Amino acid sequence: MSVLTAAVLTAPQAVAAERPAPAAAAATVCGTGYTLSKAIPLPVGTDPSERLGTLFAYENGGKGCVILDNNVGRSQYMLVQVCKVGGTSCAKDAGNFSEYAGPVYVSSFACAPVTAKMGSSSSSLYINYKSDYVFPCG
Repeated sequence: MSVLTAAVLTAPQAVAAERPAPAAAAATVCGTGYTLSKAIPLPVGTDPSERLGTLFAYENGGKGCVILDNNVGRSQYMLVQVCKVGGTSCAKDAGNFSEYAGPVYVSSFACAPVTAKMGSSSSSLYINYKSDYVFPCG
């Protein structure tokens, strides 16, 4: 993991400051009371100014919301999924989107696995991201 990526993963406000419109729009899409927890430029390791997508994670009390922002500028196949710990009770949004996939909600977000995919089709992906560490554990 590069220093730049590590800094972005730990400082979501840096990504939000660089691209405030998508971060603000995503928060509005999640609903009132959600605050930005993490913003991850995708693919991981990509310079934030060259990212193809951004995974936004928001929290509201014990609930979580994720959105995959399309930074390509044209409609792409996108999938965003969040599950409760252990991979049970998953919620997802998938299809061709020009702006974002989601919002997708999880009622108990601690260590909730999140998957984000994007490509020209579901079988031709340039983003295939999965992490158990999008939301804080504990």
